[in-house]
Amino acid sequence: MKNIKVIETREVDLDNVLSLWADGDVMKFVGFPNGLRETQKNIIKWHNRIKEARPNTKHYSIYNGEIYCGESFYSINTKYNNIASLDIKLLNHARGKGIATYALQHAINEAFNNGASKVWVDPKPNNVKAIALYERLGFKR
Repeated sequence: MKNIKVIETREVDLDNVLSLWADGDVMKFVGFPNGLRETQKNIIKWHNRIKEARPNTKHYSIYNGEIYCGESFYSINTKYNNIASLDIKLLNHARGKGIATYALQHAINEAFNNGASKVWVDPKPNNVKAIALYERLGFKR
């Protein structure tokens, strides 16, 4: 397979995350058709909250070789039967290459390895590519 790396997001990855979130094409399915603009200060606070919540919450940066492709994420709800929510976002250049499948499977495995009893996703109904990905990975509507 490609040289795909899924690594826990580090401070050096935060500029890439900011760029991803600012991309309206990426963020339109989560309610930000013009992208989400965050400050460096706010993303550092966000990253610190993610680090403090480990291992119940983890955020990953996805690379193909040295090229940033996007993010994946899981968060285990310990107050509700350890069910974990999942998410993935990829930049346009990384779509349709199997990267999302690989990265999301990684997040799923990590969620289960860290105590998740079940995983779930909540795509927008018009996000047909994401729904197809989730169904390929065995998710049921």
